[in-house]
Amino acid sequence: MSEEKDFEVKDKRIFAEEGKPEEAPEEGQEASGPETGQEEAEYQLPEINFPTFIFSLNSSALLNLGAIEDPGTGEKTKNLLLAKQTIDILGMLEEKTKGNLSEDEAAMLKNILYELRMLYVKEKG
Repeated sequence: MSEEKDFEVKDKRIFAEEGKPEEAPEEGQEASGPETGQEEAEYQLPEINFPTFIFSLNSSALLNLGAIEDPGTGEKTKNLLLAKQTIDILGMLEEKTKGNLSEDEAAMLKNILYELRMLYVKEKG
């Protein structure tokens, strides 16, 4: 009788520093440690929704316009080409979402676009 191997066994236990297996996290809980990044537990990201997405693009445009410092370097740098691209993306979103946004979301997007366009024109000179 020949032995055919139809499956593979993988040990998915998490091991502590001493080499002993740690208890697996309960269902619905995430494991902590270097594999999952302990920093994530210390810093909560905002809820993902339309306004936070727009604010993220706004921050990117402001960064590329040199209006705010790069959090990584602490320096202000300008990249007007990337700023224009981000502003154009926001303009496209405004056009494509017309009639599907709440009044507050539409006003927020309109105001952000106005401010960014004015800053861009000022920087472009």
